[in-house]
Amino acid sequence: MKFRDFLLTLIIVITGVLLYRSIPLIEVMIASHPKPVTPRGDLMQLEKSNIAIFEAAKPSVVYISTLQRVVDFWHMSVMDVPRGTGSGFVWDKFGHIVTNYHVIEGASEAVVTLSNGLGYKAVLVGADPTHDLAVLKIRPIPGVMKPVIIGDSSKLKVGQVVYAIGNPFGLDWTMTMGIISALNRVLEEKEGARIKGAIQTDAAINPGNSGGPLLDSAGRVIGVNTAIYSPNGANAGIGFAIPINLVNRVVSSIIAYGKYVPPRLGIESDDRFNAMLARRFGIEGVAVLGIEPSSPAAAAGLRPTIVAPDGSVQIGDIIVAVDGHTVRSFEELQEQIQKHNHGESVTLTILRNNRYIQRTIPLA
Repeated sequence: MKFRDFLLTLIIVITGVLLYRSIPLIEVMIASHPKPVTPRGDLMQLEKSNIAIFEAAKPSVVYISTLQRVVDFWHMSVMDVPRGTGSGFVWDKFGHIVTNYHVIEGASEAVVTLSNGLGYKAVLVGADPTHDLAVLKIRPIPGVMKPVIIGDSSKLKVGQVVYAIGNPFGLDWTMTMGIISALNRVLEEKEGARIKGAIQTDAAINPGNSGGPLLDSAGRVIGVNTAIYSPNGANAGIGFAIPINLVNRVVSSIIAYGKYVPPRLGIESDDRFNAMLARRFGIEGVAVLGIEPSSPAAAAGLRPTIVAPDGSVQIGDIIVAVDGHTVRSFEELQEQIQKHNHGESVTLTILRNNRYIQRTIPLA
């Protein structure tokens, strides 16, 4: 082999070895460059709908922080300390904010943070612990406060998609999605209060979401998030909301009177007497035992039960149905009455002298 051929062969071998050893370096150089982004195409229609609902509702949802006044007897001073937080939403353009009663319970001061990130001191308009609702008021902020759109909870169906929105930490909004799992649930609240007709959902409702709105797929408020079923303190996929039709009646009354004033017929009854009628005479209904003067019942001519001096009893009117819904106790009668607002009328089916008659009565 000539020297020239040997030298050429040696150069080829050395070059091959160098190239082989440089391959990892070349791979690192190539891999260190960002990978190209693959376009995903258009969002799904469901995703677009979710985003639109969230963006539309966000300006209406507020963050509520509360303080509690405590006395330091050691230093003989009074101070406000943080008590709790929760969510709420803008009810109207006048600055009314709706939240849960338990969010502000025991607080000496509340601050409402709007979508502009600024906090405003609130005053308590009124509260109704029996329905776990409270109304706060701040000065109206034009262009910032966006009132919610109200839906109709009487037309809800199990299986509907719902969204729970809150502002749990005052940093940003959160949204969870689920379905209506059940309707007409009964919530047992503190001090024996019972909220009837509650909406059950599997949309995650965390403690910071209390007081926030539950929305339907049209972005309307159908309930106020109020509680979760949690054996261990975490969300267990069972949340509850107060139906908006009830919220609407209670909030309107609180704004008008500073408290919830339920509509009334103006009658007196006793379920022990009603049970005796059902047991002895097979008559199921609500016996009118007394009538308040100048009440709707008095104006409609309802007749009370009369006990004569000799102890004999003259049975008066017995209300057996309200708007076609059978009532067997005074509590059931009250439940039907409280589905209405002041000034609305109800149609009573009355048993009088063994005959059924009907009376349409406006509520006071």
